[in-house]
Parts: sequence; C-alpha cells; structure tokens
Amino acid sequence: MRLIALSMGAVAILALAACASDGDSGGAGGGMSAGGAGGSSGGTGGTGSANTGGTGGETGGTGGATGGTGGGTGGSAGTPMGTNAKVRFLHHSTGGVIWGGGVAAWMSSYNSTHATAYEITEVAYPDDPYPWQNYPYDYWHLWTDGKASEEGVPTLESMAASYDVIVFKHCFPVSEIEADTGSPDITSDTKSIENYKLQYDALKATLHGFPNNRFIVWTGAALREAESTPEQGQRARQFFNWVKTTWDEPGDNIFVWDFFELETEGGNFLTPADASDDSHPNDTFAQAVAPLFAQRVVDVIEGRGDTGSLTGE
Repeated sequence: MRLIALSMGAVAILALAACASDGDSGGAGGGMSAGGAGGSSGGTGGTGSANTGGTGGETGGTGGATGGTGGGTGGSAGTPMGTNAKVRFLHHSTGGVIWGGGVAAWMSSYNSTHATAYEITEVAYPDDPYPWQNYPYDYWHLWTDGKASEEGVPTLESMAASYDVIVFKHCFPVSEIEADTGSPDITSDTKSIENYKLQYDALKATLHGFPNNRFIVWTGAALREAESTPEQGQRARQFFNWVKTTWDEPGDNIFVWDFFELETEGGNFLTPADASDDSHPNDTFAQAVAPLFAQRVVDVIEGRGDTGSLTGE
C-alpha cells in the first residue's frame, strides 16, 4: 500500500465505485453532499447546458437539458468553471467505500481555504427499478440509446441540467473481460474489449453533446487476483490503458481519474494490501485515495483536467 502525504489537514473522502456482484443491492445511498463553508453551497447562475427543452429535474424526460444550476459553463477544458460548481457522483458500492473515506470533509476544507463553494453529492446509479449494473453497455443503453426514462432512472439530460460536473464509473465486474470474438456488437452486454470500445466511442459522442458540462470517468475498479484470471487481468489493463491514452482526448469536456492504477499499483489486480475480503477496497485504501479523487474533481473544475495528474497525486 503506498503512503500518500496529504497536503491539507484533516481531510475526508468522497467517491463512487464498484459493486460486489451483479446481483448486489444497495450502495452508498443518495443525496449526501459537501457544500461550501460560508455561503450557499450550490449557488445559482452559470449559463448551463447548450441543450434546451428537458424537464430540468432528475426525474427523467427524454428532452434536452436546460443547463446546470451551478457555477458556470464547461467551456474550454483549460477554463475554470464557476466557484459554486455542482458535482454529481454516480456510483455503486466501491464508490460508497471511497466516499466514506472522507471526500466530503476534504471538499469542505478546500472550500474554506480557497474561497470556493463547490458542492458534490453522491447517488447510487443506476438503481431500482434498473438492475444493479453500471458497465459500459448500461451507460450506452441508458444515455446514448436513450432508454433511461423508459427504464425508470434519471436521464443524462436531467442530470446535466442540474449539475455542472458528472462523475461516473463501473463496478469491479467490469474487469471480468472475455476474449474478443471478432464480431463486436454495441448492443451486447457481453464484457469484451471489442464491445466496450464501441460503447465508449458512442458514449463520447453523446457526452460531447453537452459542451457546458464536464464529465469524469474512473478507469475501472480492479478484481482481486483470486477472483480473476491472468487473461482477464491483462485485458482489463489493456482496455483501461486505451481509455487513458486513446479514447480520452485533450481539449474536450471528458476527463479520466485513474482509479485502476491506484488499486493495482502497476499490476493487473487489486493489491492484497488494499483489498477487503473480496474485490472491494478496504477502508485504509479509501482514506488514502479519497483526497486524490477530490483533488482530481477540483482540477477538472478549475481548468487543470488536461494538465493535472490522472490519479490526483
């Protein structure tokens, strides 16, 4: 386990991550937030999204978003957003572990010392009535294929209308990657690199349609070696390296936090020192990396998304 020096005093963690299995229920719950210290936490203003015509809430609708209520527009990747930017963190249980490490307190401390009022809230997504699955297929299905309202979960348009930055990731079964068949299918929920790449490319085009928002995706949560195979571990690293080096484009509104690298420390599996009794990270790890996640969010808000460290270190 790496030792990470924290630049701020008492810091706390906020994050979003993986689930124990496809059939898990629950998560970190919704609605917890970290707002500014001294002043309104969310603020109003900002020019919002360029897409118009949605419901503006988080309850669905198939129309376009009306724009964020937080601090300013996404604009150029190197341009700071407003000092009251609002962030929504979409996660399952691993994300709950990281969030519980103290991100909310870190963000409040940062706000206090930097005269900002950033607000970050977390929610289990997707959740009931949708299955407990948040893999590349599911985000493609809900957001790009436009089935979120039909599936009974908040639409991308509604979240983009309410938040300036949206963070999303996948449960650790995302690393259970099968061998390619040579016949990729964007509509398939089979976990393979060939399908993932099609789904990610389509997702990127969808997210580019919200130029006034910024998005952060985690590289996937890793599996313990005992719960995987050498081949799956290699495929996981291959895909997440592609996400970082090929899929992610400088200058756009999409950014990466390299959670996989933090969990694996250069290998292909969650390190034993960082694991719990399954492929969830332990609390010690969460307390070490939650400040890194929060720092990465701040870097994206403040225009350092393309120049700051992908791990937040």
